[in-house]
Amino acid sequence: MSILARPAVASLVAKTMQRAVLAAQRGTGRGSKASSLDRFPEFPRNARELTVPTSVAPARVVVHMPAADTGGQPPPVHVDFHGGGYVMPLTEMDDPICRYLAAEAGVAVINVDYALAPQHRFPAPPHQAFEVVRWIASHGAEHGWDGSRLSVGGQSAGGGLAAAVARQSLEQGGPLIGLQVLHYPPLDLATNAKDKRAAIPKPMLRPWMAEVFDSAYVPDPRERADRLVSPGNPADVADLKGIAPALVITAEFDLLKAEGTRYAERLRQAGALVEHYDVPQADHGYDGKDAEKARQVYALIARHVKRAAEPNPAPPAKH
Repeated sequence: MSILARPAVASLVAKTMQRAVLAAQRGTGRGSKASSLDRFPEFPRNARELTVPTSVAPARVVVHMPAADTGGQPPPVHVDFHGGGYVMPLTEMDDPICRYLAAEAGVAVINVDYALAPQHRFPAPPHQAFEVVRWIASHGAEHGWDGSRLSVGGQSAGGGLAAAVARQSLEQGGPLIGLQVLHYPPLDLATNAKDKRAAIPKPMLRPWMAEVFDSAYVPDPRERADRLVSPGNPADVADLKGIAPALVITAEFDLLKAEGTRYAERLRQAGALVEHYDVPQADHGYDGKDAEKARQVYALIARHVKRAAEPNPAPPAKH
């Protein structure tokens, strides 16, 4: 275990990373807010902000509405959680996928600016995420979406939060979630990052980075086997029958591929796996750099989100 795994050190590094992200977003270069807004210009931004009250802290959300005519009926809703190791403020980085899904799936997409570690450590983020989804499910009539046709998803840490939301929904009897989209998610923080293996020598997500993220988010290693953090760890053996159908997307070169694949198999055994797609020749966060691969996978996600929002969606395929 390196010095970066010490909670105090990890928290200091995480806060430094947060400041660097905010500085980059204020600029005009790669990684800036402007660069994210400029991607996929054929999908114009039709968005507004709301604040969702939760017991953790108020959550700012950005609501992307579809431009297509929905026949006078409110559109279904998809809740998006951004990535960033549970510590980085990357809400705007998901603007391209939110605009894409709003246009191509015909859904209202709600991008959640959720509470981050180390200021809000586990279990605050997954609890807040679930409260946000419950609020969205029950307040659609006031804001223009149909909360009874609901899906959730996210990239990287956001995929981990989406999985945690689906688990809490299963345990608490709702709200009904038609689909969970888990896009290269971290699903096993109980396994030390140094014990994970990628298919390439220098993957984008390095073990040292995972140490910082994991220690800032869940300082106590004993808590990292919790079902809301590590559903892809073999220690979690609870019955998942009835959990929301899932689209699991892994990347061939990603350090997190094995745990995503393992969880996909667990969902398949529970009858909840719609599809597991492994993006070839791709690493963690590939969609921020490879526009062609991003379009291909976003189109796959859009098809599944649209299908899940239909009145009687097809049952999950067996893979």
